[in-house]
Amino acid sequence: MLMEIKDLCAGYGDLQVLFDISMEIGEGEVVSLVGSNGAGKTTLLRIISGLEPVKSGSITYGGKDLTQLRAYEKADYGIAHIPQGRGILGSLSVKENLIMGAYPKSARAHMEENIEKSFEMFPILKERENQMAGSLSGGEQQMLAIARALMIRPKLLMLDEPSLGLAPIVVNDMFRIISEVAGQGMSILIVEQNLKQALSVADRGYVLETGRIVMEGKASELLEDKAVQAAYLGI
Repeated sequence: MLMEIKDLCAGYGDLQVLFDISMEIGEGEVVSLVGSNGAGKTTLLRIISGLEPVKSGSITYGGKDLTQLRAYEKADYGIAHIPQGRGILGSLSVKENLIMGAYPKSARAHMEENIEKSFEMFPILKERENQMAGSLSGGEQQMLAIARALMIRPKLLMLDEPSLGLAPIVVNDMFRIISEVAGQGMSILIVEQNLKQALSVADRGYVLETGRIVMEGKASELLEDKAVQAAYLGI
């Protein structure tokens, strides 16, 4: 087991957003976290990556308790987080964004090698390496966000709404890329409103509603579940 979250509670100030969250992510496993707007999905990713504090509960990763570590410390353990909106530095070039992604000391030692791997995975970024990132298309920016996250050679890659703002044909390409990344043996946690796409690339899934896990299971079983279909697919 790569990561285990037990009885996690968190929020913002006096506002509690997450209630007794327990979930697991296995080695090389793709897990989708789905739910409606305001369910707490983004908050959970921010907690896992160390951007927000935990009120109670625990986060164990690779057998180590990382509950209270900050984001830069968790990055050293190979936890990468692509936030909603991608977090691209628009005034920097594509290559400069990749260099910024190699901020942990362990990643800097392999920076040039990792940049070349990113260009092999995303040839369009090689073509655009000196172009300002802010001038890229939405799909290209999402590719850059993934490539930048891969600069630390993560063991766990977390993506928050990777399809947000993308045209349908680009969304299909994006999830194909996610499948290819998963094929390298990396663990992936996807937060996504597009339930069908998210579960189609996942091994397992969790359904989050009003800050609580209300359902979990194999991705294929969740896709066929009548309650899930009615709530999220309009079937």
